[in-house]
Amino acid sequence: MTRPGSRSSARPPAAVPASIAGAVDLSALKDRPAPPPASGTDDGTDGVPPIVDVTTATFEDEVLRRSSQVPVIVDLGSPRSPQSVELTRQLGQLALEANGAWIHARVDVDSNPQIAQAFGVQAIPTVVAVAGGQPLADFQGSQPDEQLRKWLEAIEQATAGKLTGPPGAAPTEDEPEPEDPRLVAAEQALDDGDFDKAIAEYEAIIEAEPANADAKAALRQVKFLARVQSVDVDAVAKADAAPTDVAAQIEAADVELSQQDPDAAFGRLIAGVKRTAGDERTALRTRLLELFELFDAADPIVVAARRKLASALY
Repeated sequence: MTRPGSRSSARPPAAVPASIAGAVDLSALKDRPAPPPASGTDDGTDGVPPIVDVTTATFEDEVLRRSSQVPVIVDLGSPRSPQSVELTRQLGQLALEANGAWIHARVDVDSNPQIAQAFGVQAIPTVVAVAGGQPLADFQGSQPDEQLRKWLEAIEQATAGKLTGPPGAAPTEDEPEPEDPRLVAAEQALDDGDFDKAIAEYEAIIEAEPANADAKAALRQVKFLARVQSVDVDAVAKADAAPTDVAAQIEAADVELSQQDPDAAFGRLIAGVKRTAGDERTALRTRLLELFELFDAADPIVVAARRKLASALY
């Protein structure tokens, strides 16, 4: 799950809407043996290469740690894929033009399947923006240059002033805004795995500020996180074996969404809406609408799913 109210996903790349990109668990790629010197193409600015080839051994240094300074655009592809090769070329050119504003991290998924697994890659090429050690946004497939530039600009805007900047960068003169202690408390509870406390903290913010959209979005995300902690790991298989079991379908959709497969989650619930009526249909529709709220309303995945839901209902 994302850091509530601050992470996002974009598929296809057009903006950086709120989503569950942070559900990706990159902890398995930490604490690797000391990596060899970083590879890549150095542009000569402060010794920081704008393009690096990343392996499982270098992932922590080149992606997780580097992303505390500037966004790292992780390009997961394969030389066997013409789309991957072309997208890597596009990103490489744009990285050189960006002159250190972000890093192009190339990953050969054939040689580094652990990285692809950590990101939950379903197809190649897949591109994930990482900032502050967490996934921020992602997309799959090839993209026109103009669309790609807009996506990268959105990433830069979303992270502006929130990262330390490349080595040698001039420090900002603006004083950082003080953190809201209520949000700090909620986020600390989430970091500690205390979902009940995190929920209570966000609910207290909303009670004091009923119009606080960020707190409302965060609360929805934390409630989702809390719910999926107790879901049966075999929920999808069980739901597939019992297509008329509404409770099983709802639980399986949660699992699929937590695994970053919103198409499967939405499709499952919409299929259930089509074949049910009365209270069962209401339960499926209600859960689907709750899942929609974890995303930006303009996200193409949500827009498409809403059309399919309308068709299923009418």
